[in-house]
Amino acid sequence: MLDVLIVGAGPAGCVAATVLARAGASVRLVDRATFPRDKLCGDTVNPGTLAVLRRIGLAAPIEQLGLRVDGMRLTGGNGAYVDGYYPAGLWGRAILRRDLDWSLLQSAIKAGAAFEEALTVREPILKGHEVAGAVVVGHGSRRALHARITIAADGRRSSLTFALGLARHPVRPRRWAIGAYYEGVTDLSRLGEMHVRFGRYFGVAEVPGGVANVCLVKALQPRDDGFRDPAALLNRALSHDPLLRDRFRRARAVGLPVVLGPLAVDTVDRHVEGLLLAGDAAGFVDPMTGDGLRFAVRGGELTANAALETLEHGWRGVHRRLAKARRREFGAKWRFNRAVRAIVSSPHAVAAAAASGRIMPGIFRRAIAFAGDC
Repeated sequence: MLDVLIVGAGPAGCVAATVLARAGASVRLVDRATFPRDKLCGDTVNPGTLAVLRRIGLAAPIEQLGLRVDGMRLTGGNGAYVDGYYPAGLWGRAILRRDLDWSLLQSAIKAGAAFEEALTVREPILKGHEVAGAVVVGHGSRRALHARITIAADGRRSSLTFALGLARHPVRPRRWAIGAYYEGVTDLSRLGEMHVRFGRYFGVAEVPGGVANVCLVKALQPRDDGFRDPAALLNRALSHDPLLRDRFRRARAVGLPVVLGPLAVDTVDRHVEGLLLAGDAAGFVDPMTGDGLRFAVRGGELTANAALETLEHGWRGVHRRLAKARRREFGAKWRFNRAVRAIVSSPHAVAAAAASGRIMPGIFRRAIAFAGDC
């Protein structure tokens, strides 16, 4: 029997696998995809996340491959903008998510974690009310992987959390992301960009390879054109935005856009022995303040520490202590994220925020530093 089975080889799963394998646990990491693989993401690692990766010895490949990001440009629909630079000596990196995940996976394997790809988790293995592994399908077979601890790190549509009734998609917010890479975008810089408009926002960042990552996040209904023709919806939104249309006038999409959603996932306040959650499987909101990788990387480390505690001392109080650690680590950022989402949902709030950005830009610069976990 394995000590730990980790479902999902994204950043949360790979960081957890690395920490656990280094500590001597027997770890198997599985994923339904084959790697390297592409994934919709803003493709930026903020300074706080980079600091965590440095501390656990996983940052070197990311710093070698990624472009330096010195801060954020925040704009409102009325033309107001603020450039906020991270404090002296701090910066982030822009790196293709494909390369980031591949780097973290290689580190987990090097640490001693076994990895199997192209495996789909069908259901948890239950012994009474306790999870004891998972049933997987792939490579022409169906088999059971038994483990003392199972970590669900398989994203916002986690097969394990939904199967156990631990997660749901809330009625609000029902936002979707449409992302693509563009070449020929003008006026790119070492600043990541967040363009906040009523009911939607754009993220723009230059990434290695001479292209820009562009994500549009907005509410979509099942009958919207965005599901039938996401490229047309994204191009239309860019061409109608007064601050972006000239910069994208001669730009061309590289490849097809990706649609992801609904973004938000809520987890219920109930725990199952044998199972720990990490990354988006532990709860997800659209990460408009650039926190997704921070939650994944640091969250994966916290979950690994909880698993090590469990292997040594048993399950008593582990879920409670892990929840407390997550609140202490992420509580302020969750509140900040909700506040920014509330602004996007109100045209008056967007206008007021844009006006305050012109009058008191220091407030926005402090917000950008906070968003970067500086």
